[in-house]
Parts: sequence; C-alpha cells; structure tokens
Amino acid sequence: MKFLRDLLDKQKPLFEKGGKLEKLYYAFEAGETFMFSPNHTTGIKGAQVKDAIDLKRMMITVVIAMIPCLLFGIYNTGHQHFLATGGTAGLWEDFGDKAWIGVMLVLPIVLVAYTAGGIVEAIFAVVRKHPINEGFLVTGMLIPLIVPATTPLWQVALATVFAVVIAKEVFGGTGMNVLNVAMTARAFLYFAYPAQISGDQVWTYLGDKMPVDGFSGATALSVVYNAGVEGTQSAVEALAGHNTVLGSGLYEFANLFIGWIPGSIGETSTLMALIGALILIGTGVASWKIIVSGFAGAYLMGLVMNLLAVNEYMAVPPQYHWVMGGLAFGIVFMATDPVSAAQTETGKWIYGLLIGVLTVIIRVTNPAYPEGIMLAVLFMNVFAPLIDYYVVKANKTRRIQRATV
Repeated sequence: MKFLRDLLDKQKPLFEKGGKLEKLYYAFEAGETFMFSPNHTTGIKGAQVKDAIDLKRMMITVVIAMIPCLLFGIYNTGHQHFLATGGTAGLWEDFGDKAWIGVMLVLPIVLVAYTAGGIVEAIFAVVRKHPINEGFLVTGMLIPLIVPATTPLWQVALATVFAVVIAKEVFGGTGMNVLNVAMTARAFLYFAYPAQISGDQVWTYLGDKMPVDGFSGATALSVVYNAGVEGTQSAVEALAGHNTVLGSGLYEFANLFIGWIPGSIGETSTLMALIGALILIGTGVASWKIIVSGFAGAYLMGLVMNLLAVNEYMAVPPQYHWVMGGLAFGIVFMATDPVSAAQTETGKWIYGLLIGVLTVIIRVTNPAYPEGIMLAVLFMNVFAPLIDYYVVKANKTRRIQRATV
C-alpha cells in the first residue's frame, strides 16, 4: 500500500491547481479517497464531534449489508437454471457449476452498473468542480440486485445513466435527490422495456437449453394472481402445488422465506434481507422504525384484504406478502434511504406504514403492477417531505398550546 500511496503523491501535483490536468482533479480525488482516508481534518475552531462515521463508511456499511443478498442471488441464479433445464434439484448438488453460472450472469451486471454510473458521476464532478461522492457505491449495487439475471447489459447501463442523471444529478447530486435512484432505474426499465423485466419468462436463465416439461417460469406473485382469477383452488394450495415437476414445494412458505425461487437477483430471499436489516440497524445506518412499520403496514393491509376478499388473491394469508416478490428487500434497502425517506421520528412510522399498505393494495387490485413495492416506495418518496411538514407543524401546535395554558 505504501507503493500505491507514493505513486498517488507523485502524480497529485499534475491534478492540483496549476497542473496540466487540474480540470480532472476531482476525478483523481475520488480515486484517492476511495483507496485511502482523506489526510485533511476540520479546523480547530468551533464545535467538534468525535465520530468515526462519514459518508464513505456509511455507504460501505450498506454495501456490506447487501452482500448476503448478492451471494445468495448469485447461487440461486445458477440453481434456478439447473431446475428449469432438468439439472440436479438438490440445493447443494453441483454447487460449483451453479455458482459459476450465477457469477457469469450477475458479475457483468454489477460491473456495467458501476461503470455506467461511475462515468456519469465523474462527468458531473468535473463539470461542477465538486468531489465525487460515495453515494453511488450503494446505488451501483442496488440496481443489479433488483433486476432479473437475464436483463440485457445495455439496458442496465441505460437505466443506470437515466436514474443517476434524472433522479439525482438534476436535483443537485448526492443528498439532494427526491426519489430513490435505484428504484427509479427499475421503474425506467419497467415502463421502457417491460418484456425484459416482467412476465413469466425473464426470471430464470435458460441459455441454449430447453426447459423441462411443466416449467412455467411464473413467480409466486403470478401464481397467486392466477389462482385468484381461476378460483379453482386457494392461493396457498396453488403456491404449494406449483411446478412440483421442478422441486417439491417450490412456493411453500419456508421456501419463499429462504428464497429458493425465481425472481430478481437479490430480492428472492427474505432471510438475507433481514440479515442485512440487522446489520443496518445494529450500525445505526438505517431506521428500524421504517422497517418495522413497513412490514406491519403490509400485514395489516393483508388482513383488511382478507376481510374484503372476493377472490383468492385477496384471501392470501397476510404473512405471505412479506415473502413474495421484493417487499422485504425494498423495505430494508430502499425505503430506509436516508435522503428520500421521512426525516422526523413520527414521520418514519407513517412513511414505512404507508409503503407496506400501498404495496399490498397495488399488488392485489392492479394486476398490471404485480410487484407493488416499486411504485409504493417512489410514491412515498414524493410525499415524505409533506409527512415531515405536518409532523413538525403538529409538534409546534402542541408546544404553543402547552405554552398558552
């Protein structure tokens, strides 16, 4: 590391004021601070807060919290390929081959997302003459985890560029965005290229092999929706009996919770998302209030749907909404975004609760948007400032009333 430090110190004058490459200083500074801690400190005057946390450490913590979802998603991508093409059905059989298929599919998506977004960040930093912030460390990982492994790489790049420019840079950059950047990328793909991010045929990689007889490619949400339309069996029965040719109990609750199912790369496992939640809450990076209220909102709305049930989809047990689709991943990693979420403590409860409620409403009442969490998060991002405004206003009113009594 000393060799690298010496090399950077030797080249640094070229990028500083007066150097031949001074216009690229902030691109150089971004690489330097990514590899080494900044060598400058705050002034000696004024109040000082002794805390090791900074933006880089916070973003790295979120990335670490996503690693369980990433690793699980890589292996599950290969596992679903083997199931769909008649390979071994055992979870740990052909472990190396399954992991290799997952790496070959997922790693390029991650690299493309980081490269495309990093270039945009660097361009804006040079033009605006400000340091490159570490916020994209998280966004660059989130985007690959919320798309199918079969997504074309050029679409990943296009969605990443669109999201960074439209959802973040036009608002002023890191810390100024109104919408969650990764969810904006997914929304762009959903509306611009629906054939590659929706339907039954995009979630499982087949390659040049033919699927086995009985394979449908349907996700758990599709199975439940079809059960509601057909009305021939309950949603739970439809989930438990679906695709038994490929594996016994593919969509039973336990399997849904662990995540051995088709879906976006990092969203299938509720268990891995909860492990990430523990890391975020334990380090104080994410608000446990948003996470708890988000799950509570989904459960309560599931109960309401049970009372109003006119089809099997509305009658699905509330806890199934927790483990189907990307609700758990969305609540843990998207809803808790400290920039686009509510800031007041009471507002966090309201914000998370409404995300859970809206997710279930969208899922059950509008088959065009079977997932729900994407639109719910983006919708509540827009209303988060309004929630905070009324929470603060209510607090002021109560204080004034107490003061005048």
